Amino acid sequence: MQATQLRYVIRFVADMDKAVRFYRDVMGLPLKFESPGWSEFATGETALALHPASDKNPAGKVELGFTVPNVEAFYRDMSAKGVLFTMPPKKQDFGGVLAQFVDSEGAHCSVGVEAA
Repeated sequence: MQATQLRYVIRFVADMDKAVRFYRDVMGLPLKFESPGWSEFATGETALALHPASDKNPAGKVELGFTVPNVEAFYRDMSAKGVLFTMPPKKQDFGGVLAQFVDSEGAHCSVGVEAA
């Protein structure tokens, strides 16, 4: 089995600037990266990532983000085990490949390849 690791907890936010200020200035988390579409804080092995809210992902929703050595192999293996994917592996605008699946409780999760 592949080495699946939890790498991101993605928090969907209505106001990126306000959320960054809260987690950076109030909570004291070290900011790794900030942009209008994705901001990330160093919190150990698992990063806190902020993403703009949308109709699909309202403010306050949290999504788990996993990394694996091979997204296509993960997709095949998990599909064979009955895991429901809402998005098969697909190249994203940022260049990486992501897939999205639903866990046993109906929560949406994403999976990508660990950055080199």
